[in-house]
Amino acid sequence: MLKSSWRAYSRLSYFHHSIYGNSSNPRQLTEYFQSTLPFCRRIQDLKTLKSLLIVHGLITHQQFIKQFTDHCCHLGFLEIALSTFKIIEKPSLPLQNLLIRSLCDNGLFDYVLFVYQKCRGSGCLSDNYTYPFVLKACSALVNVNFGKMIHSAILRTGFEENVVIQTALIGFYSNIGQIVNARELIDRISQPDLVAWNALISGYSFNGFDRGVFEVFRDIRNMGLKPNVSTLASVIPVCLHFGVHIGYSLHGFAFKCGYSTNESLVPAFISMYGNSGELLAARNIFDSLMKKNVAIWNAMISAYSRNQKSDYAVELFQRILLDDARPNMITFVSVIPSCENHHSILLLESFHACVMKFGFEKHISVVTALLSVYAKLQDVDSAEYLFNTTTPRNLLLWNSMVSAYVSNGLWDAGLIAFHQMQMSGFNPDVISIISILSLCSEKGATLPGKSAHAFSLKQGIDVSPNASNALLAFYCDCRELAYSCKIFMRMVEKNVVSWNTMISGCVNNGEAEQAMAFFHQMRQDGFHFDLITLISILPSCNELALGLTVHGFAIKTALIADISLANALISMYINCGELDEGCEFFEYMPNRSVVSWNALMTGYRYHDLQNDIIFLFSQMVKEDQKPNYVTLLNVLPACCSFLQGKSVHAYAFRMGIPLETPLLTSLMIMYARFDDVSSCLMLFHMGEKRNISVWNAVITAHLHSNNARKAFSFFLDLLQREIEPDVVTILNLISTCFQLNNQHLTDSILAYLFHKSFDKDVAISNALIDMYAKCGNLSSARMLFDALQQKDSFSWTVMINGYGVHGDGGAALKLFSQMRTRGFKPDKITYMSILSSCSHAGLVEQGKIIFSSMIQDGILPGNEHYACMVDLLGRTGDLNEACELIQNLPQKPSANILESLLGACLSHGDYVLGEEIGSLLLQTKPEESAPYVILYNVYAAAGKWTDANRVRLEMDQKQIRKIAGFSTFDCA
Repeated sequence: MLKSSWRAYSRLSYFHHSIYGNSSNPRQLTEYFQSTLPFCRRIQDLKTLKSLLIVHGLITHQQFIKQFTDHCCHLGFLEIALSTFKIIEKPSLPLQNLLIRSLCDNGLFDYVLFVYQKCRGSGCLSDNYTYPFVLKACSALVNVNFGKMIHSAILRTGFEENVVIQTALIGFYSNIGQIVNARELIDRISQPDLVAWNALISGYSFNGFDRGVFEVFRDIRNMGLKPNVSTLASVIPVCLHFGVHIGYSLHGFAFKCGYSTNESLVPAFISMYGNSGELLAARNIFDSLMKKNVAIWNAMISAYSRNQKSDYAVELFQRILLDDARPNMITFVSVIPSCENHHSILLLESFHACVMKFGFEKHISVVTALLSVYAKLQDVDSAEYLFNTTTPRNLLLWNSMVSAYVSNGLWDAGLIAFHQMQMSGFNPDVISIISILSLCSEKGATLPGKSAHAFSLKQGIDVSPNASNALLAFYCDCRELAYSCKIFMRMVEKNVVSWNTMISGCVNNGEAEQAMAFFHQMRQDGFHFDLITLISILPSCNELALGLTVHGFAIKTALIADISLANALISMYINCGELDEGCEFFEYMPNRSVVSWNALMTGYRYHDLQNDIIFLFSQMVKEDQKPNYVTLLNVLPACCSFLQGKSVHAYAFRMGIPLETPLLTSLMIMYARFDDVSSCLMLFHMGEKRNISVWNAVITAHLHSNNARKAFSFFLDLLQREIEPDVVTILNLISTCFQLNNQHLTDSILAYLFHKSFDKDVAISNALIDMYAKCGNLSSARMLFDALQQKDSFSWTVMINGYGVHGDGGAALKLFSQMRTRGFKPDKITYMSILSSCSHAGLVEQGKIIFSSMIQDGILPGNEHYACMVDLLGRTGDLNEACELIQNLPQKPSANILESLLGACLSHGDYVLGEEIGSLLLQTKPEESAPYVILYNVYAAAGKWTDANRVRLEMDQKQIRKIAGFSTFDCA
């Protein structure tokens, strides 16, 4: 190295002194320059030579500059070539073409457009060699407007009949998703050759128009053209969307045509089998080759990386170092992602060292791969260092840096980087728009997202299917489904991803019927659904018949073997109320993931089967399935004792399950449920103080322990820390007001809600109605109810309950009638409220009618509904009918039902029935004081003092005491 540096220095000195003596002899100058240039292989030497050219006025010498630029590009020092080009006033056509080709080969497409514009501004013409490379850059950047401007220039300069340029135009329009324009161009050619067809089929493949790929392939065959390696290379990647059997057929076709061992196609087949998960088939092809080029090694390494087989990928990389094939840029791009599966920053740093050893540290693609994996391993500092030390930067690198911030939740830094990218002269492309839309979706930033939409419309980026799909997802995530539908309807070319996005968007926005309509329309339009389609549509199957249909599709298409779809089917059966079918499906699954166990646990939790959750959790541990934090989120609410809850916490600690915010808050709620507020506070201080969920949990804990003042002090604390409360915080705040029963505080809180526009939320409005009704302020409750623009079923229920609690059964019945007239379907809670209202008002006949209508509506009455009916009949003295109702119960009567009837026996003096019910109640609740007290009063009212004293003695022997009542008074 020192020797070569010294030789370069000597030659540069010789060249410098030679210029002084022979500045007027062009021939000798050329000889001096050409003899010096090969020795300049370091960036410092090239900078010195460039300075000499400038100082001695040779920068205008076109031959010198072309040779110098070619040498810089060959060595990979494109920044020197670009900086030299920028100071040339009148670049030549050969220099333009040389630099544009080199920039294209290195993926610096932004600079391709810069060079072209500078040459055009200086009067330099373009030829049939220039335009294809510029169109390639426009295609890569999805710069539609610039590409169309190039098309206009081609028409003006008369190159439109040139076959190479025609092919480049077809490739440009097809790659940006304007398939109609590409098809029109190829139809204008009298006899398009195979290269033109390959450009079209490549565009179809790139944009995910799978059906179009096979239609063009069929046209090629019908025209008598023999598909070549390039044709098959475009068709192979889309085979998997139609089933792996299509891939087998294409492999057989390639074998028949004699292409099966082609060095360009073998990597494509390895990738195809790798992407389908058939690594054994891919490895068989790889091992069958005696001689392997670097592309084949790269394909096999990439297949292992994609399938999370990082050990095999690293092993192959080590073997390639021992083989004759030297790793190239693509090798590193393929193997670096395997570090993410290893979760090893040390392995990544080792690869980084190899990159530097082989001299690829300046290649943008390799730097981008390193940056992305550093970001995925949460080492944002290293990612930023790579970004800041890399020059020149291209759009791909900027996009990776923005994505790095987005993936690590650094939303503000992501937005700043996006703005800096624009300030640096880079126009956002499809990837930029997708990244910024993802960022806006996560932040709920609708306005910046709409600005990105406007920019994409202005630049013509929105025509790209990928950009359109990102816009669909953005508006769905922002709860603006109407915008998504409009964009979807206007899309000229839809692909499976477009349909999947709309289906999942409808499901996530609660529009299950619309999701199912999109699914049916998708099939009618001839689109083949895939795995994502079925997983997306299953949550909308609220009827078993629809779920069974989707299950049938999964079996028919052989997608049932996928574990993600199997997990979605478990959830579907549970959501349809078919818990037994869900359990049976779970039992017959050959392979279960932790998600499978979690899906079944969620079903048990939904059906309040707490014991089954604990049993399933213990079975999961026995089968060596490692639970994650979602598992514990299901288990913690099922813990029926403080010891169980602490055991689950200890298990999480022992297994190293990270205390992410959802698990932390669930633990806090568990400790609060068992009145261990100190442990709850300890966890609170461990949590992320900027996360509102942690504050909500600690406020809920104090409310549960009836310490409303402390709960309110935490609310004031979070306001002082400038943390924005959410809907859950406000609901807790309303509960705090109810517990404190302070009118002044309630009015202040109400003013705060209006100021922050929380009153527009239906759940908060319902809570306010409930609070005012329970506090006896029915006029304010009704005023809020009437002002509510969007009422739900619960809004009607809380207002009905308010009237019922205060004995206004007539108003409750009237409101219940209005509810049904307006098209709202009463649920179990609504029926309980109206039955309770009838009970308090003594409206027996109306209560019986409502109870009957409940059964007719297909709602199975629970113990709470029977308790209301027993209370209603007991209040009016219909004790025999109440007793008959209890005897006909489908299940064992609850203690509440028996207590209600016993109280009625006491009120109406039916001591015989009271004694019978009292004895039954003592067997149900032997440790509580209420049954003893009521039974004592029954005996006392009947004058049976011996029996009354026996009940009192039994209470004393069991040390059962009646808890004395008390009242509180707020002096504030």
